[in-house]
Amino acid sequence: MRPRAILISFYSVRIRSIVNGCRAWWDFRAAGLALLLGAGALAAPLQQFDNAAVLSKIDAAVKARLEGIEGYTVTERYAVFRNHDETHPVAQMTVKTTYKRDTGKHYDVLSESGSALIRNLVLDAILDREKQVNMPGVREGAWIDTANYEMQVKPGGIQKVDGQDCVAVALRPRRKEPYLLEGTLWVDARDGRIVRVDGTGSKSSSVFTGATQFMRQYANVDGFGEAIHARAESDSFLLGLTVVTIDYQDYQVDLRSTH
Repeated sequence: MRPRAILISFYSVRIRSIVNGCRAWWDFRAAGLALLLGAGALAAPLQQFDNAAVLSKIDAAVKARLEGIEGYTVTERYAVFRNHDETHPVAQMTVKTTYKRDTGKHYDVLSESGSALIRNLVLDAILDREKQVNMPGVREGAWIDTANYEMQVKPGGIQKVDGQDCVAVALRPRRKEPYLLEGTLWVDARDGRIVRVDGTGSKSSSVFTGATQFMRQYANVDGFGEAIHARAESDSFLLGLTVVTIDYQDYQVDLRSTH
């Protein structure tokens, strides 16, 4: 073969190689794009939650807790902070709480320290209110369910809250009560168990005369959502800026017999 023919043949092979390489690259890219689009098409429905289905799970979780727990004990540690200082509590109290399904809550004070006035005005008042709210026939009005709240699933799909896959639900109380909140509820995406609630009391309480900002975190205890930490903040003429924190430890749950 003559040199010119060899050169033409070489460039023909080179051009075909480049063209084939480009075609293969575009085929690969097109396949990858189709895969991504396909995955998106599969993933998108998983991010959409039917409002009625989520609310049904929430109500079922509340009912299961009521029917599944005969009673429990838990140690609750209260601390009161004032004037933007959340390092040095002005009053503290540790109580052992005993809950029985048929009678409600009972508190035994294990220790207390700090201002006696603050303990009386704030902590004793909180315990008295909690005792009243948890009485049979009253506590049903404080449950976070569709009987007491208008609820709407928020957009955004699954959110990670305290390490759990959750659905966010907007809460609007059906009536104004100090123990009903307007805010957001996060529930376990699988079973509707409460994980966290954050909001403002719909009505001022006798404890805080101002609007109270409230947050409570929950954990899975024997299959049910139980509080593990809470924080309430209010700014009133009488007490000024006041924060109360509650830590819950050492749950001992008495489950109801299924027989």
